[in-house]
Order: sequence, then structure tokens, then C-alpha cells
Amino acid sequence: MTETETETETFEAIRYTADVVLKDTDGRVLLIDRRWDPYEGCWALPGGHVDPGETSLAAAVRELREETGIEVAAAELRQLGVWDAPGRDPRGRYVTVAYLAIVPAGTRPTAGSDARRAVWWPLDALPTMAFDHADILTAAV
Repeated sequence: MTETETETETFEAIRYTADVVLKDTDGRVLLIDRRWDPYEGCWALPGGHVDPGETSLAAAVRELREETGIEVAAAELRQLGVWDAPGRDPRGRYVTVAYLAIVPAGTRPTAGSDARRAVWWPLDALPTMAFDHADILTAAV
């Protein structure tokens, strides 16, 4: 087997994403109602694909703004970790970097782009979550 054949057999396309756990000072977390498949109509953390030439941190800031209308400076986001389990997304292999930020109570979201709604949820009464976002939330709290 040649070197090229070995590389082809072991290559796996990996997509890079960023997710945000946004909490308010009342201890609630912001979730979006997904507008598209997979998991259309399910609750998820704000987040999405990292664009070419963009860092995951910049993508987290952008996706949060696009999906919830909330602007958080990159310096206010703290990295929680990387989630990369095979099968975490039905579309294929996705690796996400998750971030945490805290905003004042009363911060109002406005659903946009990929979100039907953006709603503050109490941590003790969360809905069923899309992907592995419940695991990310567990790590955040």
C-alpha cells in the first residue's frame, strides 16, 4: 500500500464549530429553538460553524450575535473545553469548542438566523437538548 492510499483510507472530514453557554446573573441559561435540521424545533446552545480564516472564539461571538442579538466581547468569553465524540452530530464528524459568558439579568435576546426563538431557561428546569449540549451545560455549571 502506498502512502497516498493509507492517507485516503484514514481521512475523515471534520467540521469545526463553536458553541456558547450564556448565563445571566439570575442563573438562567439562554437557549435557541432550532430553525433547521438536524434537530429542527429542538432546544440548543447558540453556536455554529467556524468560517474560513476565523477562530473559534470569533465564531462564538459572531454566532451568539447572529442567533440571539446579544453582543458579547471576545474577552468576556471563557473557554469551557472541546467536544469531539464521534456521532455527536448526525451530519457527520463535528468538533466544537464551547465558551461561557455571563450577562446581566434583564438582557433581552432577539432570535435571528438559525433560531426560531431565543429564551432564558432556569438551570433546574431545562428542556431536552439537541446534540450533546446537555453535556456542555453540565460542564459549565
